[in-house]
Amino acid sequence: MTAQDQIKQTIEGNDVVLFMKGTKDMPQCGFSSRVAGVLNFMGVEFADINVLEDEGIRQGIKDFSDWPTIPQLYVKGEFVGGCDIVTEMTLSGELDQLLEDKGVDYSKEAADKIRAANA
Repeated sequence: MTAQDQIKQTIEGNDVVLFMKGTKDMPQCGFSSRVAGVLNFMGVEFADINVLEDEGIRQGIKDFSDWPTIPQLYVKGEFVGGCDIVTEMTLSGELDQLLEDKGVDYSKEAADKIRAANA
C-alpha cells in the first residue's frame, strides 16, 4: 500500500484525524502541541498520526493536501488546515460550527473557556 493510499484510508476511516509531529499524548513540536491540546481540551475524539515515524507519510500528507506544513487537521474527510487556521477557527467559533455541522462530539463549554481565556 502506498503512502497516499494509507493517508486516504486513514482520513476516510476516522471522523477526525490530526497528522502531527509526535502523538496527542506526547507532541514533538509546538504547533502540533497547540492543535492536539485544543482538540483534547474540547474532548474531541481524534486519530493522531505521527509523521515522524514514516517519511512517506510525512511528505505524502503534504502532497495529498497540497499544504506545506504539519500539523494538518481533517474532519469527516475535509481538510481544515494547520495550526494557525485551527487556532483562528477555535477563537472565532468556526471550529465549533464545523464540528456541529459534521456531527462530531465536543465540549461547547471547553470551547467557550478557550475563547474566554484568549479574550
